[in-house]
Amino acid sequence: MKNLVLMISLVTALSTFVSAQVRPLEDDSRSTSVNVPDAPEMFEAKYEGGMFGYSDKQSGKLKFDDINKRLIFIGKDGKEKFSLPYSAMQVVYPQSKSVTSNTGNVVRHIPLPGSFLGGLIKEKWRYLIINFEDLDVDAVGNVNFKVSSKELLDSIIRSLGGKAGMTQRGDAYYRPKVSKTEI
Repeated sequence: MKNLVLMISLVTALSTFVSAQVRPLEDDSRSTSVNVPDAPEMFEAKYEGGMFGYSDKQSGKLKFDDINKRLIFIGKDGKEKFSLPYSAMQVVYPQSKSVTSNTGNVVRHIPLPGSFLGGLIKEKWRYLIINFEDLDVDAVGNVNFKVSSKELLDSIIRSLGGKAGMTQRGDAYYRPKVSKTEI
């Protein structure tokens, strides 16, 4: 009887090891945004911070300047505030944040039912995050822009990553580090 229990245990243990198969790693260079259209040349965006010397949040527009190979932020006054060269961009990726809307905050202050329902009224904010190297001051930074929709954000990231010659990884684009070998 002991031998039978031992043999069944051994067969069960071996079958779990034999049936486990190693899966190959997925290729990160595959295109995850097949049906994403190209971004418009100019679109609404709200600057949220990150550029050296520009601490105030402000609404404006982002514009692709393909001739000079840069992304330009234009303020409400129609003047160029700053630009990011495509070559300075290291990583471009989306980020979203779910927050209670203004309506939800008002409803939250209504006694009993409002305190529960107010927290359920949420809206999603979508951000374009660009990690860059500022060669003027020899520093790195992250600049953030709030955009209106997920579709627009996806198209911006795809277009910007392609124009900057970056490599895709999931929803993001990055510039691979160049390895330096000593001679």
